[in-house]
Amino acid sequence: MVLESEKLSKEWSTSLKKALYLAITSGIFAWSPLFAKNAPASPKSGFILIGNGAEPKGLDSALINDVPASHIVDNLGEGLTTRDPITLQPRPGVAESWTLSADQKTYTFVLRKSARWSDGTALTAEDFRWSWIRALSHQLASPYAYQLYAIKNAEGFNTQKIKAEAQVGIKVLDSHTLQVELERPTAYFLYLTSFHTLYPTPRHVIEKYPDQEWTRAEHMVSNGAFKLEEWKLNQHIKIIANDKYWDYDRVKIEGAYFYPIENADTEARNFESGALHMTETVPSMKIPMHKKEIAKSPTAYHSFKITPYLGTYFYRLNTKKPPLNDIRVRRALSLTIDRKLIVEHITKGGQLPSRSFTPPNTAGYTYPPTLPESVTEVEINEARTLLAQAGFPNGKGFPKLDLLYNNGEDHKKICVAIQQMWKKNLGIDVGLLNQEWKVFLNSVHTGDYAISRAGWIGDYPDPNTFLDLWMQNGGNNETFWSNPEYDRLIDLAAATVDTPARYAHFQKAEEILLQETPILPIYTYTKVSMISPKLKMLDHAGKQIEWTSNITQQIFLSYYMLTK
Repeated sequence: MVLESEKLSKEWSTSLKKALYLAITSGIFAWSPLFAKNAPASPKSGFILIGNGAEPKGLDSALINDVPASHIVDNLGEGLTTRDPITLQPRPGVAESWTLSADQKTYTFVLRKSARWSDGTALTAEDFRWSWIRALSHQLASPYAYQLYAIKNAEGFNTQKIKAEAQVGIKVLDSHTLQVELERPTAYFLYLTSFHTLYPTPRHVIEKYPDQEWTRAEHMVSNGAFKLEEWKLNQHIKIIANDKYWDYDRVKIEGAYFYPIENADTEARNFESGALHMTETVPSMKIPMHKKEIAKSPTAYHSFKITPYLGTYFYRLNTKKPPLNDIRVRRALSLTIDRKLIVEHITKGGQLPSRSFTPPNTAGYTYPPTLPESVTEVEINEARTLLAQAGFPNGKGFPKLDLLYNNGEDHKKICVAIQQMWKKNLGIDVGLLNQEWKVFLNSVHTGDYAISRAGWIGDYPDPNTFLDLWMQNGGNNETFWSNPEYDRLIDLAAATVDTPARYAHFQKAEEILLQETPILPIYTYTKVSMISPKLKMLDHAGKQIEWTSNITQQIFLSYYMLTK
């Protein structure tokens, strides 16, 4: 999915910190369950209070590419398909059914006639056609436009090689029937139709309130299980159940509050006081204590959870910026990162040292371990040789570069550790530069960085979501690296139906990626969080079950409920 918040971000202003201090010391918590007291009477079970890590940069489903925003947007909108909250398998969403042609290149979706926008306006096939064309438009500059490239002529339209939108393989057959012609068979297309870039956006509102004004709480209209009620910058975002949603009766909560709490210790105190039901993270220093508590009482309920997370924590390199335009320098940096030390002594949450970029066993795909877990004399000698060949023997003459990172204590600790590794092993000095989340995103997007912290969470359970990221025209490839053979292999994989053959193309592509080293994979994520025992879930039959997660850690609030 999306850029992992870079996900633990958002530097609060001094005034807000003071307000927080006063709230704590006076016993009045701005983000406590007291919010729910002002909610209208409802048979639903109250509001879920969620720590969301960072202030989202926006709520336009066609533009967002960060996890804090997706947590919210995934509940405001719904695509033609949706996902099982646990297995992530595609399920009917706005489309109640669909058919696939014999050549596996044409989908025909039948939309529900009961589907409505939150203002009561009928939702039609034209809404999807218009929204997908909008996401592909060069003017919008969606970072995820490439998610639509599976559709015939979509890439050509996005890159302005094709001017007429009628040539894109999206046809409205009638008000509730949409036909989509693909460039080639695409095994994961039904995952894409459940992804937020392919959600419908309300033309009748966007044309009235352009330039993102339409996403303000007083204007925003959505089609999912919830709708935006309130957005108080740097305080909270409130969503409430959408009574126009086609499956409204299944929704068991009144809504949710999302809080941009960047400090893990602050978030932990909120959870302990009952002011949160879910946290974004857990302070790494507290993880050993929680593990001991579980070991003492393994059968008891424990709020502390470590669950699988389909994502990679890594550093991106600006390959346009000397000396990072030299593959030898990039490889030297990668060889001298002790990944095992980082996961064992800093993060402590069961993360795995990255031996490749794609997480192991992603839908059965595993790239052979290549990157070193630990740094030995072998890696150090090879790295020093490479650096000397690049003109920097023992680090002499190496320019000082900054390592850019967003807010978050663990981000800082990892930066400091790697800074020291490079100084010790290569003799080079790297500075540290911290930026607030939105400023950080802009610096990365504009190329105003040398090395930056990054994270990538799978948008769907398939290796393609990790590997098409690095194609030349990928809106989220912000390393400025490209390789024609890499692009050819990813295109070839997209055109291959046989899974073993498809994965073989991916392996050849990933080999190029790791050899040329525009990125420095560090570890495979786990999700470390606190979950209130009051938080439960429902299965598709409506049966109450214990809270559980999925490997992309998407939050499907329409399946959540609160108990006393």
